Amino acid sequence: MKKYIQITAGRGPVECARAVALVARELINAIPVLQLADCEPHNQEDGCFMSMTLVAEEVIPHSFKQEWEGTILWRSTTNPYRPGHKRSNWFVGIHFFDDVELPRINESDIVYETCRSGGKGGQNVNKVETSVRAIHTPSGLSVKCSDERSQSQNKTLARERLLLKLRRQNDKAIAESQSRQWSNHDRLERGNPVKKFSGPL
Repeated sequence: MKKYIQITAGRGPVECARAVALVARELINAIPVLQLADCEPHNQEDGCFMSMTLVAEEVIPHSFKQEWEGTILWRSTTNPYRPGHKRSNWFVGIHFFDDVELPRINESDIVYETCRSGGKGGQNVNKVETSVRAIHTPSGLSVKCSDERSQSQNKTLARERLLLKLRRQNDKAIAESQSRQWSNHDRLERGNPVKKFSGPL
């Protein structure tokens, strides 16, 4: 499973956005397998980012998460953005999260079961197995269709409804993941940093 690391400036000024890029550089130096997956550039300054998300295809040791996750301090020795500014401490946040596992919609993953429909509809409905249940085996999701008198028609409808159900589940999982990621921007705590760096912005 992929591991993602998000670095965020929260709602900080441009110096924090620059610190995001500098901390990302330190992270990649520490774990060379990390690659840039996504970023939100600062809307005015090049080389500054409100957030950057790095991804690792390989397993990241748990000790690394314990060492890096939290608030990071970058103490600036020079500030080209506001040279006369007295403040030199700039904070960014680091958060780890896993890839969202989504069920793959492959025809080979769908199992079809037939059964008698029951209820009204004449002898054909009661005696012949026209009802079809479509089961997506990786996720366990299933739907049953008995709308039509033909088994083949019910199978087609069951497949369509199962795919719609899977897509709805996928969309919900993606939306929840994005919501968790964006909430990190508002959770940045200043003070008590887990790591400290010093250098020019």
